[in-house]
Amino acid sequence: MRISIVEENQTLLENLRLLLTGEPNCEIVGAFSSAEDAMPAIHNNPPEVLLTDLAFPGMSSIELIGKVKQKYPEMDVMAHTVSDSRESVFSAIKAGASGYILKGSRPVELIEALNELYEGGAPMSPKIARMVMQEFQDKRIDEQYLLSQREKEIIKEIEKGRTYKEMADKLNLSPQTVHTHIKNIYEKLQAGDRHEALLKARKKGII
Repeated sequence: MRISIVEENQTLLENLRLLLTGEPNCEIVGAFSSAEDAMPAIHNNPPEVLLTDLAFPGMSSIELIGKVKQKYPEMDVMAHTVSDSRESVFSAIKAGASGYILKGSRPVELIEALNELYEGGAPMSPKIARMVMQEFQDKRIDEQYLLSQREKEIIKEIEKGRTYKEMADKLNLSPQTVHTHIKNIYEKLQAGDRHEALLKARKKGII
């Protein structure tokens, strides 16, 4: 598998490069200390797997993951970080990461996780996997994930008083598609009209 690494810590970046270069099925096609350096190189020579830290200055790691997955949806992304916060985990997953391994894992665990990711799996450190499982087991579904990103965009336009046609023009959608999204928003929020939908969306912190 062809791998690019993004890691702010130069020592760790070099250690990861050396570790993975020694693996017979790994080819390192890029090693970068910032998202700004990584983006153009990834476009010029796309890897099959992106191994990225989640903490560096400038362009955020979440923005990097999102842009990479938008342009190369088939590329696998592994988050490799010290952060086990709920915000970091779910932001990375929502942006497009399919794996999440905590720093401090044994080298063999990282290599196994990369191989699993490349073969179509979704490897996570045990602590992260438990957090994800608990999220789905929690009947109090987090309100911020209730609507899709597009639905959130539309309800924000509803809040501005836009008409169907204005929303369709701004979001480059057909009026019928906007109508369908609004219908789904009402159903998810259990609202009967725009006013009620806006009230419930504000209460849930969606807008």
